[in-house]
Amino acid sequence: MNVLTDNFSTFGDGFLGTVELTVYASLLALVLGFLMASFRVAPVGSFRAFGTVWVTVLRNTPLTLLFFAVLLGLPRFGLVLPFKVFAVLALGCYTSAFICEALRSGINTVPKGQGEAARSLGMSFGQTLSMVILPQAFRSVIAPVGSNLIALAKNSAIAGAFSVTELLGTYKTLNELGYNIIWTFVWIALGYLIITLAISAIFNILEQRWGVAR
Repeated sequence: MNVLTDNFSTFGDGFLGTVELTVYASLLALVLGFLMASFRVAPVGSFRAFGTVWVTVLRNTPLTLLFFAVLLGLPRFGLVLPFKVFAVLALGCYTSAFICEALRSGINTVPKGQGEAARSLGMSFGQTLSMVILPQAFRSVIAPVGSNLIALAKNSAIAGAFSVTELLGTYKTLNELGYNIIWTFVWIALGYLIITLAISAIFNILEQRWGVAR
């Protein structure tokens, strides 16, 4: 227990760092995921191709390799940002590919007649997608999107290897101070459990309110 009490501020900084990474990267992933899902079903071939390449590349690239590409590659092109921003970009872009596919599967569950009816009323593709298709699709993919964001929270641990303050990285400091490594990891695991259970609770509420009855 003294591992926690003696180093509460260290654990607290790591916990808040992981929460911050998760929140910002989740927002980026949701925005990009919605955008790429729109591209995947767009009537314009170039948009569909871009969305397909985005999803294919990111889903098949190891996240650690993506971190290296973002943190070490972008500064070579003159884009110098704090490491935490680079970590948010890597996590958000990576997760957006999975959210895109979850949304696209939801879009495929919406009857084609819905879109045809909207177009017959003179609605544009953007209006049809945002006002008719996506609201119905989202109701059926609340749980998969939540699962992807839970995975994002756990994947944020990789950021600690790139000098970003987060929960898992606290073990290095405490190990150097001679604290029991097992109990250190127990408290770290508990911190991740709190974060993932909070995300799960939020999406359970959303699913109960707006989810498709099964």
